[in-house]
Amino acid sequence: MRMVALLAVAALLGASACGSIDDDALAPDTVEVFTWWAEGGEKAGLDALVSRFGTDCPGQRFENGAVAGGAGVNAKQELTQRMARHDPPDTFQAHAGAEMTDYIDAGQVEDLTAYYDSWGLRDVLPSGLVEDLTVNGKIFSIPANIHRANVVWTNPAVLADAGITAPPKDLATFVADLAKLKFAGVEAPLALGRDWTQLMLLEAVLISDLGPARFSGLFTGDTDWRGTPVTKAINDFTVLLNYGNLDRDTLDWPQAERLLIDGKAGYQLMGDWEAADLTAKGFPGYGWFAFPGNGKAFQWLADSFTLSTGASNRTGTECWLKTVGSAAGQQAFNAAKGSIPARTDIVSTGYSPYQQSAMADWKSATPVPSCAHGSACSQPWQSAVNAALRAYSTSRDPKTLQSALAEAANQFIRR
Repeated sequence: MRMVALLAVAALLGASACGSIDDDALAPDTVEVFTWWAEGGEKAGLDALVSRFGTDCPGQRFENGAVAGGAGVNAKQELTQRMARHDPPDTFQAHAGAEMTDYIDAGQVEDLTAYYDSWGLRDVLPSGLVEDLTVNGKIFSIPANIHRANVVWTNPAVLADAGITAPPKDLATFVADLAKLKFAGVEAPLALGRDWTQLMLLEAVLISDLGPARFSGLFTGDTDWRGTPVTKAINDFTVLLNYGNLDRDTLDWPQAERLLIDGKAGYQLMGDWEAADLTAKGFPGYGWFAFPGNGKAFQWLADSFTLSTGASNRTGTECWLKTVGSAAGQQAFNAAKGSIPARTDIVSTGYSPYQQSAMADWKSATPVPSCAHGSACSQPWQSAVNAALRAYSTSRDPKTLQSALAEAANQFIRR
């Protein structure tokens, strides 16, 4: 079964071996690592981590189980099929947090709590992160990095032409600045993309209007989705949509980003993978700030790795996971990928200006999970919210949207 799966992955990636895999790939000292990191900065980060694994784990061999395309969608579909036929990779990439709920419920991943203690991870990871990773008293993944979701990226030249010289201090000031851009003739003051990117914007507004604690409570049952603060947030969210591009539902985030680069937008809310992307596209002079009104909230998402139940090479997989969580492993991986270490004991020397600022914030800010990126809600819950936002983008019925959000929470929340 495992040979069949590996052949399928190799065929999908157009492997140089024309779809065949050497018999040595099945040797007991091989660790199959399943990811969607197949190109760009993600592949560079993976390569750096693999190099560190070779140093830390002599005698163990890395088998690349990457499945390209779809920002992880293709990989998740392939992983689901492999799990269904009881043919798991030794370890697989997943967004840490609630997105792993289905794997945990199905008994497809093992409890890693003991490693957090023996490897000293509790001493170097923020307590808020460890709390968010804990499900019924257990932890099932090791984070390799941290990305920040609630970041606004700017085209400073466009802002300066409209007389905007400083980041907005709150949501009201942000709206006023968007109005200045509109008055100055900017086509789309706020660059927007489809469903999940709009969910990111809604979440940022919810953090501003509810505060970090009550926002997090939306996903634990401690905060009511039908409450007045959520009503206000939906209204504020709608105001921001009015300053966006009309074709937002047809664009993915890189296409919306092009509006920013081309001077047709002043702002874009997007995760901090945008920093590396803007630089790669020849636009290094971008600006950034945390979403107005979010205060010290650091809305996080993390790429993490698991120990699959029934892993063929448990010893090698444990060594891979230890490398992923180590200071040396996180240093090598994040410097290449453009994210920041989940650990707080790594010096920022050698990182980009954005990464250095994010690393400083990560040490002192309040960690807040993201539904758009799986740390706050399960995949089915996320799908229900995205569907509600797609409907709202055309209907503009705030009561229906709030009701749909409340119904999704009622269906998927863990009491």
